[in-house]
Amino acid sequence: MTVLAGLIAKGEQVSRHEPWPRVLVDGNLWTVAADQLAAGRLALLGLWGEVGTVHMALLDDDARKIAVVSLECPQKHFPSVARRHPPAMRLERAIQDLFGLMAEGIPDDRPWLDHRRWGVRHPLAEAAPESATGFAYPFLPAEGEGLHQIPVGPVHAGIIEPGHFRFSVVGEKVLRLEERLGYVHKGIEQLFARTPLIEGHRLAARVSGDSAVAYSWAYCQAFEALATCAVPPRAQWLRALALESERIANHLGDLGALGNDAGFAFGLAQFSRLKELWLRATQAALGGRYLNDFVVPGGVGADAQPQPIAELATCARTIETETRVLREIFDEHAGVRDRFVGTGIVTAELATELGLVGLAARASGHDYDLRADLPCAPYDRLSVQKCVRPDGDVAARVAVRFDELFESVRLVAAIAAELPPGDLRAGGTIPAAGATAVGAIEGWRGPVLVALTAGEGGAIRRCHPHDPSWQNWPALEHAIIGNIVPDFPLINKSFNLSYSGHDL
Repeated sequence: MTVLAGLIAKGEQVSRHEPWPRVLVDGNLWTVAADQLAAGRLALLGLWGEVGTVHMALLDDDARKIAVVSLECPQKHFPSVARRHPPAMRLERAIQDLFGLMAEGIPDDRPWLDHRRWGVRHPLAEAAPESATGFAYPFLPAEGEGLHQIPVGPVHAGIIEPGHFRFSVVGEKVLRLEERLGYVHKGIEQLFARTPLIEGHRLAARVSGDSAVAYSWAYCQAFEALATCAVPPRAQWLRALALESERIANHLGDLGALGNDAGFAFGLAQFSRLKELWLRATQAALGGRYLNDFVVPGGVGADAQPQPIAELATCARTIETETRVLREIFDEHAGVRDRFVGTGIVTAELATELGLVGLAARASGHDYDLRADLPCAPYDRLSVQKCVRPDGDVAARVAVRFDELFESVRLVAAIAAELPPGDLRAGGTIPAAGATAVGAIEGWRGPVLVALTAGEGGAIRRCHPHDPSWQNWPALEHAIIGNIVPDFPLINKSFNLSYSGHDL
């Protein structure tokens, strides 16, 4: 029996949860799950709360299974997972801020999303008036001879989202980085509760704009499980085409920005040009440069004609040819290599300890990719090749981007060649109130998870979107240690994590 199967067998099975099982557990079994996370036998896909209950989505790599364990908290507290598995820390702090559920034994109980600017405490539970407006966040102190701190942000130069970074340095060497996020908290989970189930995909697509397809697909996957809706084959293949288009666009943008951060503006110019070509081809084939409303419940919102699809595949192959030349230039440019190689290392062991996921984890020797290991249609027919590098530095994360871009080009060509005819959308039943489901899609950063609970009359009772950046932001704090301050923008961009998807 696998580790996850053992947990499921000991818990109380919850009916009306799709497509993976959910079980109610007691505090002891919740702690056992945390211990299995700490031992690396399970992976954390999400940790979230609702009034009186906390939930964990767990992935068993060996069994290729997902399950949700839930713990009721009538006394408004639960055993801390972070005490055993540090990646849960900020998630538990967010649960505390939003629902007032306290993690017993958590090593750090400072507010995380709550900057004391909302006017209320615990807004998703029994909201209470805020007694004060604003507070001085207690950053960790810097002590020692020659040690000083450099505060950066939350407002940055350029059009990027806000986040505060507090560097403790000696000279230019970074001894510690502490992040402060939450500046773009938008109350998305409360907005979901005011949105009809059939319209929730539109809000999901806007949780983090660069991952619109991944989020809307994950939402629709959960919705379709609740509504017993069978998505037509053509719509399944068009969804995959949109997801790979999104992946290509983001990798092109990141590769150019990484070249620029290494002082190689030529790379930014060339990859920006290629990204623009790709966005235009995507618009011609799928109806938009950024596909916010392409994935809809039951299928897709627009069809794609044969000629634009063929042209999209041709554009992909052209981009691959030019990108292979640019990769050789990157590899042979002494200045770029000097900045990339050995910078911002996250070892495989540290990646396990920190629960790293997605692209960043694959650059540190971890090979999990939902498209290959837990494939939904049509990925079960596409034989996705996982792209893995062992070194865990900026160079490895750049290499994984190149490799994944080339694999996505192959997938686009395969989808264009095999796209079946048929309907674009199917109907389903109205989900029963209280029914729950989870959707999980491998976005370009990593696994995007959406947990959905149906309400009365086609409403949403609860929807929690989880971005892989939650797990990966803490890894950035470790990756910068021992590097110099000027390397931070480069290391940061090599992860390129979402503020909006994290801050909700």
